[in-house]
Amino acid sequence: MVQPLFVSSEAMDWTALALQFERVRACTQKLAAPLSAEDACVQSMPDASPAKWHLAHTSWFFETFVLAAHQQGHQVFDASYRMLFNSYYQQVGARHPRAQRGLLSRPSLAQIMTYRAVVDEQMLALMAAMKERKPATQQAVAQLITLGLQHEQQHQELLLTDIKHLLSCHPLWPAYAADSPAETDSGPAHADLTWQPVEAGIYRIGYGDGDFAFDNEMPRHSVYVQTAQIASRPVNNGEFLRFVLDGGYRQPQWWLAEGWDWCQAQQLSHPCYWRDAEGHAGDGGWQEFSLYGVRALHALRPVCHISYFEADAYARWAGARLPTEMEWEVAMGLHEWPVSRPGLHPEASAGCQGSGIGQVWEWTQSSYAAYPGFRVAEGAVGEYNGKFMVNQYVLRGGSCLTPAGHARLTYRNFFPATARWQMTGLRLARDV
Repeated sequence: MVQPLFVSSEAMDWTALALQFERVRACTQKLAAPLSAEDACVQSMPDASPAKWHLAHTSWFFETFVLAAHQQGHQVFDASYRMLFNSYYQQVGARHPRAQRGLLSRPSLAQIMTYRAVVDEQMLALMAAMKERKPATQQAVAQLITLGLQHEQQHQELLLTDIKHLLSCHPLWPAYAADSPAETDSGPAHADLTWQPVEAGIYRIGYGDGDFAFDNEMPRHSVYVQTAQIASRPVNNGEFLRFVLDGGYRQPQWWLAEGWDWCQAQQLSHPCYWRDAEGHAGDGGWQEFSLYGVRALHALRPVCHISYFEADAYARWAGARLPTEMEWEVAMGLHEWPVSRPGLHPEASAGCQGSGIGQVWEWTQSSYAAYPGFRVAEGAVGEYNGKFMVNQYVLRGGSCLTPAGHARLTYRNFFPATARWQMTGLRLARDV
């Protein structure tokens, strides 16, 4: 039996689904609203995509997988879009090279916004007519729409991290948003980290029940976890700065061999988006770039924009390690952890629980692989997750840029070990 791409336990409430569709689509456009046409077209590196491409691709998803298959007499908006805005779906057909998305000066941003409006109108009309369709068709279409909305929420986060990388390439470090929240002087990092126990035993992890889960969160299964402890909060800037000032980026003993070679080749000396404004490597002149523009490095904010290699090196330097994804999920299920609200930058906190879950995606030491019993779904949508299960590491928890309600305890994000432009940090674990 082929495993479905995701599970949704919601009954067919087409009015509610249409309202959700409108909210998610409007949110994407709200995120893009501060951007000029020039902002929206530029691609700052091969791993990032222009905002205009995100706006088009998320509409392409609904046209390709929902409208083209289920709207009677569907008229394609523009036949060239099938290739231009296909991301990685080989079964759909040809794709424009990912690293060249910034060269797509045409269609214009205005044309893309028209495309979005047409897709929205047709999607809402389709949902209004679905009550007359067979139950099996309703179920299939509802699942595809739900997947499309979850997919668009993933792209909302990517849109923000991609535009952040783009703006960081500007010599003036311009802000995406001007309404930065006020904050007090950071002061020293508090020694407030505590350790939560995880007892040895057999636990159940993976998707169990709820409204939605991706296929890579399934099936639910049993794992054995050794006795361990996990930190009460993510590592903060003040703690990571001590690693930087102690020469952590110059000492190979903390690094995996491949990570050390990469660090030296890239000439790294601190996390992405940090800079020493005073130029003397002290602890008082450091700044970081945020979507609010440049700001003083706040010691109590969770460190972010670090690679797996940097996270692993810091953990070794600190006399600890990264948790496995099994330990992470078990620990978060056993203890009460505060869940942070979405924003544009991690929040500072001096409490023993720190910033809780959801401020930064937290690296684990687990390679991204299939759970026992995993099966790839049929058709092109089956390419969503399974084919990426190689040379990547799992991250858990969500970030401040993750849309509200999108992440969950079983959510498995994944990136290669060198990825830094995402809102990635770490939480320590240790053996007992």
